[in-house]
Amino acid sequence: MIPNYSKLPGTATTIFTVMSQLAAEHNAINLSQGFPDYECDPKLIEFVARAMKDGHNQYAPMTGIPALRELVAAKVSHLYDAKYDPATEVTITAGGTQAIFTALSAYISAGDEVIIFEPAYDSYAPTIKMLGGLVKPYEMAPPDYDIDWEMVKKLFTANTKMIILNSPHNPTGTILREKDIQALIKLTKDSDIIILSDEVYEHLVYDGETHRSVALYPELRERAFIVASFGKLLHTTGWKVGYCLAPDYLMKEFRKVHQFNVFSVNTPMQVGIANYLEDASTYSGLSGYFEEKRDLFRSLMAETKFKLLPCNGSYFQCVTYEDISDEADITIARRLIAEYGVASIPVSAFYIRNTDHHVLRFCFAKKQDTLKKAVERLMKI
Repeated sequence: MIPNYSKLPGTATTIFTVMSQLAAEHNAINLSQGFPDYECDPKLIEFVARAMKDGHNQYAPMTGIPALRELVAAKVSHLYDAKYDPATEVTITAGGTQAIFTALSAYISAGDEVIIFEPAYDSYAPTIKMLGGLVKPYEMAPPDYDIDWEMVKKLFTANTKMIILNSPHNPTGTILREKDIQALIKLTKDSDIIILSDEVYEHLVYDGETHRSVALYPELRERAFIVASFGKLLHTTGWKVGYCLAPDYLMKEFRKVHQFNVFSVNTPMQVGIANYLEDASTYSGLSGYFEEKRDLFRSLMAETKFKLLPCNGSYFQCVTYEDISDEADITIARRLIAEYGVASIPVSAFYIRNTDHHVLRFCFAKKQDTLKKAVERLMKI
């Protein structure tokens, strides 16, 4: 008999992998997993290729190459008027998920409680559980996924160690408003609670709205990890390069874990990205670029039987299907792939309790033709 030593006995293969595999098996249009189906800027490829040819192919410094850390610090200073020391408060990571895992690993121990807002990116809860921590979920609900901060307050105990934020939010496409930030400041005032702010979609905010980074608020910034992703910024999710910001005393512990996790991130990509991002226009127009895709997808989807939910950020559009079926969201998501050739993500997968509000998530970071073909199929329902 083989003993079961699993730290995550109830955890199966991620829903992203499952739906993408089904999409491949049925030759479906994949609007499930969050990655573009178009290429990044050829200039970026040239910068990376040049870095390889110039011999930047060995280990990078554990914290990331200085040029990229300095660029990140300058970018954050410009956007949010927040000063981070590139030597001690910026670390280049192997994508946003690794940064999240490392921040949790550095501070969460058995019995520590972490508040998350569901539906939540699916790496949060398993990582907390694996570390022996306790997940305290606050369940948001459609159509607006608003947060009742008085209810959040009831989740606080003497064991509350951390709160995880995500704005712009995956999967709902919502954003934190000023009232949310002020409520959070009030709730955590005079406490030692750490904030982990997942801001990988920071440049994807629409309709003239502002991304309220935790970096903007000194009361939060002084005890916060901020996670970002170059994959979302540069349309290169397969490169798995991101970064983490934190004050020196938090980053010291983060780097202790980071060095024994990945140690360092691939060198030529760091060099290429550093050279490419010297031109701020490479990311300053990103919100407009994706807003056009969002508007196109919403206008197309308005001709279907699906009902659109608000989308103020990220590159995800959520819909309800109450006028189509009363099936479970995982059931209809599978059926859409098999019968109509379009893959989505059932939002119940983002809740620990698999709470089903009959909502599906579609990714619109795709070519116009891809979006049009997908909706043509969905119009047949």
